[in-house]
Amino acid sequence: MLNYKETIDYLFHKLPMFSHIGSAAFKKDLTNTILLCEALGNPQKQFKSIHIAGTNGKGSTSHILAAILQTGGYKTGLYTSPHLVDFRERIKVDGVWCDEQFVINFTQKVIPLIEKIEPSFFEITVAMAFYYFALQKVDIAVIEVGLGGRLDSTNIITPELCVITNIGFDHTNMLGNTLPEIAYEKAGIIKPNIPVVIGESVPKTRPVFIEKANKESAPIIFAQEERYVADFNSDPHLLTVEVASKHNDNHETYHLDLSGIYQTKNLLTVLEAAHQLQKLGYNTSTNVIKKALTNVKRLTGLHGRWELISTNPNVIVDVAHNPDGVKQLVEQIELCTYSHLHIVIGMAKDKDIDSILALLPKLATYYFTKAQIPRALEENLLKEKAKEFSLEGTAYLTVKDALESAKNVSKKEDLIVVCGSVFVVGEVLA
Repeated sequence: MLNYKETIDYLFHKLPMFSHIGSAAFKKDLTNTILLCEALGNPQKQFKSIHIAGTNGKGSTSHILAAILQTGGYKTGLYTSPHLVDFRERIKVDGVWCDEQFVINFTQKVIPLIEKIEPSFFEITVAMAFYYFALQKVDIAVIEVGLGGRLDSTNIITPELCVITNIGFDHTNMLGNTLPEIAYEKAGIIKPNIPVVIGESVPKTRPVFIEKANKESAPIIFAQEERYVADFNSDPHLLTVEVASKHNDNHETYHLDLSGIYQTKNLLTVLEAAHQLQKLGYNTSTNVIKKALTNVKRLTGLHGRWELISTNPNVIVDVAHNPDGVKQLVEQIELCTYSHLHIVIGMAKDKDIDSILALLPKLATYYFTKAQIPRALEENLLKEKAKEFSLEGTAYLTVKDALESAKNVSKKEDLIVVCGSVFVVGEVLA
């Protein structure tokens, strides 16, 4: 029998893995997931769920909703991807990773099927998560879409509620080159008669959502039409947000332990999702929400979202890796006070590299590097490309070397930001 490390090596190397090889690992239908789950007794039908898609914010939104449900007294499953440090981060119940022995046992159980149908890594992890949640008898599970929505392996569930955070340009080689095309893929999670909350929409994406919701007779709610952010205040540890209703004089103040200002957008989405869950009979009152928001990291183990990991100088890690995410990251940096800015950055080859580099601040010292995955863009290539956008710095073979170098030359009132890829941040946190 394989031990845990051998099991993980088997899963990582035997199965096509998107984070390693990109679009070649993406299976464009749900056949394998359906076959896997049928062989496991359809675990996805044995628990209630919430399904969350979107270009940015779906990870934070999933974790915040899970924290609210946990605080409301529900045994809560949480499936997200990719992981930062350990594979088991993907599958949690009440914030606790699934255990190593479960991963070993599950993999042993499905090896004959893996040999037969040759699923992708993601298809196996989705089936594993569903099986674990059924085994743990969770009250409800928050399921984050891996990529897109319509053809994503997670899209075999019938949830209580669907949430689409926003639409931006990412994975365009698979999801389409226009916002309506990408919205069409994300809208694929909308199910017959199941309410759907849309976080942010723009004139180009709104009709796509409305058309799909009408076709499925699904009640559709646009979070932006229900509430707005009246004021906010951010420090490295806490984000305070005043939210006002668009329908009455009601104002509420919320404190989040996630200090990134982009969480203000996610908060509006979460508040509407919680409101819809309350209408379905869930204990997601304002008091429950307020208590949960101050404890998201402790309750769910969310990391890598504008996260301060050390001080003197301040070192912040953020998983921003597409144009919309980086734009919000730059807005956050502009609100910071520091003497000099240092940016440690590595990217995947299949990202919109030019658009991202065009957004980054020119008055910074750059440390170009790469995560240890095949999909990573070579650090010297990144350095050369960055030069075209007047971004100056040095290339480093590893993330560790790049960060060490930034720390060595920084004064204690400087700011170091690590970004560009989930995998770069993962290596720092590891």
